[in-house]
Amino acid sequence: MVESLYIHIPFCNRICTYCDFNKVLIKNQPVDDYLDALIREIEMIGEDRMKTIFVGGGTPTALTEAQLARLLEVVTAKFTVTDEFTFEANPDELTPGKLDVLKSYGVNRISLGVQTFNEDLLKVLGRSHGYDDIFNAINHMEKIGLDNYSLDLMYNLPGETMEDIEDSLRHIERLKPKHISWYSLIIEPHTVFYNQIRKGRMQVDDDSAEGEKYFHIIEALAERGYPQYEISNFSTPQYESAHNKTYWLNAPYYGTGAGSHGYVGGTRYYNIKPVNHYIQSMKETGSVVKETLPLDEKAQMEEEMFLGLRMNRGVEIARFDRKFSRPMGDVYGSMLEQEIGKGHLQERDGFISLTEKGRLVGNTVFMEFLL
Repeated sequence: MVESLYIHIPFCNRICTYCDFNKVLIKNQPVDDYLDALIREIEMIGEDRMKTIFVGGGTPTALTEAQLARLLEVVTAKFTVTDEFTFEANPDELTPGKLDVLKSYGVNRISLGVQTFNEDLLKVLGRSHGYDDIFNAINHMEKIGLDNYSLDLMYNLPGETMEDIEDSLRHIERLKPKHISWYSLIIEPHTVFYNQIRKGRMQVDDDSAEGEKYFHIIEALAERGYPQYEISNFSTPQYESAHNKTYWLNAPYYGTGAGSHGYVGGTRYYNIKPVNHYIQSMKETGSVVKETLPLDEKAQMEEEMFLGLRMNRGVEIARFDRKFSRPMGDVYGSMLEQEIGKGHLQERDGFISLTEKGRLVGNTVFMEFLL
């Protein structure tokens, strides 16, 4: 049974310097035609109940109030959402009118793209919002009782100091969000940042300085009541992201919209990326052009391990054994023994998980399950 749905809105009012997601500037784009195609794809889904829905981008709040209402009216008419209905938002675009629309259609969680509280760093990132916009958006949310929100932050930014980290921590204490995502900046190819680094115009921390910031964030957030539950995610009790845990638990989900990914029936699929091509495929064929990748049992077991190891609790041994009708030890015994010996993995309370040392080299450990 598929219980989660991702909906992609690829439009932005400004393109951030670090972003490598599927997105386009919204100006002069066929937004309403895109919504026609997206709605048609959503209506083709067979289920009528979803545990979680996540609307991401791009920037979903780049849509107008009328466009948001049009999309959400279809989504809520088709699905009963039993748990978590999340909307990504930029602070400057989260107006009272848009917030009223979101709440009226049952959105119960906001993923707020703050990134940093430092005005100068916001400009470096190419963000469209400023410091005051963050608090205006949060004040609007709290006024209407939509107080379940995640602050989405980044560290290892060009020119960032440890004082900037401390400043973010002070703001977290003041705001008391339910959830925090705090990601290290990843320099992706085909971004402004990537080109600037290649030309020597910009620098980021080396691995040692990045690791120092990372473990300081983990410790400081735990002291403030936000224990880490995934490599880059922290939460107060009972407010972990149910939708993102769908991915880390390697459970099935639908992905809709241009460039979105889904995982259904042991097959991963990837929708066509260009907005106009996505629209045209729906108009001409009534379906989305997509690439499919069926996963054999070996590939499914590999994904079960490297996705599950992102969570602090790790991969439950008994769940793996039941799911694949094979003991984890028979499949990965020697590899697990080797990584435990290196101090990268540990077995505790029926789970295999990364150690503190292992988190620093997580990608290297994950690759061991792909060999």
